[in-house]
Amino acid sequence: MRGVQRGARGEASRKADRELDRFAMANEVFHITRARSEPCHRTRGAASARRRRPFSTFGLVSARESGRTGGAGFSPADRAYVGSRHIPTKGPWGVDEVDSEAYVSQFSADGSLLVAGFRGSRIRVYNADRGWRIHKDISCRSLQWTVSDIALSPDQQFLAYASLSPIVHIVNVQSSGKESHANVNEIHEGLAFTGDEHDDEDFGIFSVKFSKDGKEVVIGNNERSIYVYDLAANKVSVRIRAHTADVNAVTFADESGNVLYSGSDDSLCKVWDRRCLAGEKSAGILTGHLDGVTFIDSRGDGRYFISNCKDQRIKLWDIRKMSSVVRVRPVRIVDWDYRWMPFPSEAHHFKHPNDQSLATYRGHSVLQTLIRCYFSPMHSTGQRYIYTGSSDKSVHIYDVVSGKTVERLSWHSSVIRDCTWHPCYPTLITSSWDGYVARWEASGDDDDPSMLVADEQRASPYFQPYGDPFMM
Repeated sequence: MRGVQRGARGEASRKADRELDRFAMANEVFHITRARSEPCHRTRGAASARRRRPFSTFGLVSARESGRTGGAGFSPADRAYVGSRHIPTKGPWGVDEVDSEAYVSQFSADGSLLVAGFRGSRIRVYNADRGWRIHKDISCRSLQWTVSDIALSPDQQFLAYASLSPIVHIVNVQSSGKESHANVNEIHEGLAFTGDEHDDEDFGIFSVKFSKDGKEVVIGNNERSIYVYDLAANKVSVRIRAHTADVNAVTFADESGNVLYSGSDDSLCKVWDRRCLAGEKSAGILTGHLDGVTFIDSRGDGRYFISNCKDQRIKLWDIRKMSSVVRVRPVRIVDWDYRWMPFPSEAHHFKHPNDQSLATYRGHSVLQTLIRCYFSPMHSTGQRYIYTGSSDKSVHIYDVVSGKTVERLSWHSSVIRDCTWHPCYPTLITSSWDGYVARWEASGDDDDPSMLVADEQRASPYFQPYGDPFMM
């Protein structure tokens, strides 16, 4: 009898765990996501009134061209549905190969430029419309260890780059020269975030973003703070002692620039309204993570965002669920350092007692470095997916609505710290510590000589796969 009771309690516990992991499907974000990424009612009716199978691209185009949609073209939802069915899984093809780890990568807003930053002092800008040719080769200034983050201005004129130092540098990526050597043939203007009284060696920047109007830059740093720099006034306009540990991620919530999201090694995500910052008090706090937050990506609507974390989870948040105080502290994962230790197996079952997130996405790995995650593009997918780099050398793509892993892209031989999805086309770029910047497509030519093969794999950019020709 005692064994039966113990078994019943175990089943009840597993059932409770499943309930906790179940998505809050009633929340409007899931309905909005489906509405933006599935055929609209007009198209559904035109294609087939009783169809239960997924709509094919051919069926949708046929309905449009035959006039069954009333002469109307594809709606944004129709376009996103077609795009979301063509996930970039083919490849990869090589964009670049360097002799240092690739840390960050980012498409411009229109997808014409790709920027990649590497350990050391190198940033390269590629022209995506011209066969991925190097548009700008930048030798950076005053870097500590690596390029920690990059940001393109909304007009694609300027690039901001940060390091583990108190200065963000600005370089004109549209100037005539292909080579840009800091303060040799071009000026890399420095934005100083500390005063003369500060010990610059202790100040490091982990995150940098332009505001949507390009007038401000926001940073998160290892001094537990958020700074906003006014580019017109050429000075820091806002300083917030935001967290009790490193601020690894900060971003603007929407186009207004009034609201900021931040994530920290204190395991908290916070929301900041710049119109009411009395006493450096946040507008709200969101709890649910068990360890340090590594990255944040806003959905762009001022309401929803996602965060990646060292607890090996991505969480989706609605800021309307935030609270003013931390009510319950989570179970801490003790005696563990993500930089060099495997994640404790028992910690996979830990749950926050006051988890305010809408959904949790699992399967990827966040070890060794600050792995990044993003919503897929609005134009081509309706933000139907969440994708992330991973220390298991893969990119994981999750369905926002179901939480399931829909694709896993694997070829690299080392950590994929960052990745970026083209805003319009089914093209995804991976930047890995193996020194490769690689391109994945929904379709492509397998005979293209730029396609990467197994013989080219290497665990480190310092290792030559074919051996050193000078060694016998």
